[in-house]
Amino acid sequence: MIEAQALAKEFSSGRGRARQCVQAVRDVSFSAPDGRITALLGPNGAGKTTTMRMLATLVQPSSGLARVDGHDCRSAALMVRARLGVLSDARGLYPRLTARENIAYFARLHGLDGKRGLSRVEAVIAMLELEALADRRTDGFSQGERMKVALARALVHDPQNLILDEPTNGLDIMTLRTVRALLRRLRDEGRCILLSTHIMQEVVALADEVVIVAAGRSVAQDTPAGIEARAGCESFEEAFMQMVLGEVMA
Repeated sequence: MIEAQALAKEFSSGRGRARQCVQAVRDVSFSAPDGRITALLGPNGAGKTTTMRMLATLVQPSSGLARVDGHDCRSAALMVRARLGVLSDARGLYPRLTARENIAYFARLHGLDGKRGLSRVEAVIAMLELEALADRRTDGFSQGERMKVALARALVHDPQNLILDEPTNGLDIMTLRTVRALLRRLRDEGRCILLSTHIMQEVVALADEVVIVAAGRSVAQDTPAGIEARAGCESFEEAFMQMVLGEVMA
């Protein structure tokens, strides 16, 4: 389970009178349970990526609490990282390494050496249908190919929890179907999946629950149908727009 409670993050630059502050996240609270796909949905600049970085221990919150399986993301960061698979918005592959070498490197970082490490590398290559790409350098890979390698890398240590920043953005239809099927399979295995998106179709296709974020605040958490009912709208897109505009205009 992944939990956020009143999370906030302020970034500052400069000194003295020239000091400037930006409140990227103001007040985000939600829970993402095991065996569910929870979508963090909001317009660009809503605070989704910063929230996910705090949960992944990459950024320290200015205030509030973040937990993964009950472990505090600030005081028990190493425990949290061991239980997380993270796909960042910047896929971050090493271009001079092959796909297999990129995945194997992360396996070793997670303490998977020898036969166990090799077994896990081969397992995620098969899981994401990467056999034809496995021994090619990632320099020159398409966006979809880079995303699949980065996702394999996030899964190599078999984590219980996944944090995925826009995992389907820019994918062709074949890769999109592969990734959707994989995420459903992982959910059905009882894993906790938290993904961010601003694409309505992905929410409808994948999400069991939705957390709507606007202007740095969480404004609703429910099933897609529940969001529609709460907003009194006939479509999820209309309900989303009503909640977001209500928060922005407040």
